[in-house]
Amino acid sequence: MKAIFDRVSYECSKTVTESYSTSFALATRMLSPSIRSDIYNIYGFVRFADEIVDTFHEFDKASLFQEFEKDLDNAIDQGISLNPILNSFQHTYHKYRIPKHLVEAFMKSMRMDLTKKDYKTHEEYKEYIYGSADVVGLMCLRVFVKGDDEQYEILKESAMALGSAFQKVNFLRDLKADHEYLSRSYFPDTNLLELDEQSKARIVQEIKEDFALGFEGIVKLPNEAKFGVYTAYKYYYKLLQKLQRTPSLQIKNARIRVPNYQKFGLLAKSYVNYKLNLV
Repeated sequence: MKAIFDRVSYECSKTVTESYSTSFALATRMLSPSIRSDIYNIYGFVRFADEIVDTFHEFDKASLFQEFEKDLDNAIDQGISLNPILNSFQHTYHKYRIPKHLVEAFMKSMRMDLTKKDYKTHEEYKEYIYGSADVVGLMCLRVFVKGDDEQYEILKESAMALGSAFQKVNFLRDLKADHEYLSRSYFPDTNLLELDEQSKARIVQEIKEDFALGFEGIVKLPNEAKFGVYTAYKYYYKLLQKLQRTPSLQIKNARIRVPNYQKFGLLAKSYVNYKLNLV
């Protein structure tokens, strides 16, 4: 029965989420069960695309990406895929009427990672951020508002800002890996080999502005989504605070993280704030 295959597909997306990101998986578990699986499905899709361009160095990444993109288009057109990750994603895509241009923008940014190493202008940087992060926030928003077009338009700008904030925190945290292993530099007007406190402060301020706009949308989210998104917000904001306190030289030479005990502490505090209607 196809229902069995679909259930297996959903479980695969959940496994991908839990295997690749304990932080995102923890936040997703705080969502209502009615939408939780669909967020796993979105994460599984974006993670697989990202893995192709970021880690499969011993293979022909361009060919693998082209094949994945073709399978994605077929999954959306046919309503099924033998790739369980794409099969689960196309379910969520159709269920919440995710606009095709969001998926296309995401794949465009991932394709850029195959060849592009530096983002020298703010226009290039914004285009990449939009495709790699903003549209993922918008895909998730379609799920959070259960496809309601009016709510989606109201919260759209905040969802994009929150997606940008998460991505930029990742960029700052992963400076060492991106530069040394992937030869990439995302921040324009920034010499990562000579990152100083002034440059870091400028980046941190930019991210804080994204977080502020993103939080405005969190408080307006439906209850099914609010606690989970707020949990992710608190985690990433905590990570940003750690990066802000870390000397720029150390950021370049080590990967800053939030220990698990602090993650669970943040979860407890987030739950108290949520139950007290402080969010």
